[in-house]
Amino acid sequence: MMKLEEIRTAIDQIDSKILKLLNDRMEQALLAKKFKNSIEDPQREKDIMEKLKHTPNSLLDQNLTESIYKLIISWSKELQAKDCQVIGFQGEHGAYSEDAARRWSKDLLTIPCTTFNGVFEGVNSGMFDYGVVPVENTLGGIVGPVNELLINTELFIVGAVDMPIHHNLLMLPGTDHREIREVYSHSQALSQCRRFLSRNNLTPVPFYDTAGAARMLTETKPRAAACIAGRLAAELYSLEILKDNIQDSDVNRTRFLILAKEKSESHGTKCSITFTTAHKSGTLFGVLEIFASAGINLTRIESIPTEPGKYSFFLDFDGSDKDPVIIEALEKATIATIDLKLLGCYVEKFIDDETIKGEEE
Repeated sequence: MMKLEEIRTAIDQIDSKILKLLNDRMEQALLAKKFKNSIEDPQREKDIMEKLKHTPNSLLDQNLTESIYKLIISWSKELQAKDCQVIGFQGEHGAYSEDAARRWSKDLLTIPCTTFNGVFEGVNSGMFDYGVVPVENTLGGIVGPVNELLINTELFIVGAVDMPIHHNLLMLPGTDHREIREVYSHSQALSQCRRFLSRNNLTPVPFYDTAGAARMLTETKPRAAACIAGRLAAELYSLEILKDNIQDSDVNRTRFLILAKEKSESHGTKCSITFTTAHKSGTLFGVLEIFASAGINLTRIESIPTEPGKYSFFLDFDGSDKDPVIIEALEKATIATIDLKLLGCYVEKFIDDETIKGEEE
């Protein structure tokens, strides 16, 4: 027989799901605005109300159901009327990518995507105004799937955020930390906190997403469990930070790129290009020599295999694509390479640890 405490726990879990679904619905309403000529759509509203009449809800009064949905529709239209710009990110709300998006611009509404490809497609289709993706991490190296998508994309890089990644051990309020035995998080986050977990006899449990683990903890409330995620996830899911900065290395930074369909109109200070070279000795050196002889500072050089014996290269360098020196270097590099593409000229925000600490105090 269920106890009152168990019933109330079940109610709390249902309430969390209701709020999550309401937020999801508002996000979809916001995206629908991108494909509508008008906010007002009387026929659509009529269809929704008609469906409610044929949906079995034995404990809900019909008038109550209609009142709830009229309010939801009103909220949706109010949100659509604000004409907000949207940025897509991979992961759940509270992910480090969402944190990066907020640091790039606080004026954007963030929408989660299941995959990196979903972010690219969302921007390309016009569903998102911008997208944010991680491109490299100081500990984990390049993010392969993102770099592969950058090779063939028609999108442009219009900004970047380089920020420290601080992993925190999060728990449900009221949890006795001495009872915690399992810790959920993304496999990369777990590996970056391996020494902390081992030292405290905690069992790592891989999960698909750091913020997803935080959400799961709030919704299902597993016994003797905690998760590893960022401070934003703790705030969004009302979790307590049992221990902050539990990562094994203090040198853990991720660089995020901001994507859009159009080039940045602002004066950029960093450029990114991608290209391939002929499969013969010395070709890459020749390209690098073009930039070196022009006195251009290269800040990133990466290669990824695209097919057997063939590589694509990524170069980042300081400067503006409006600078005559860089224009000339790009012209020479275009001749010396295959399929050279300027991914974008943009401003990069560098977030230091002192900035993060100041926010946490």
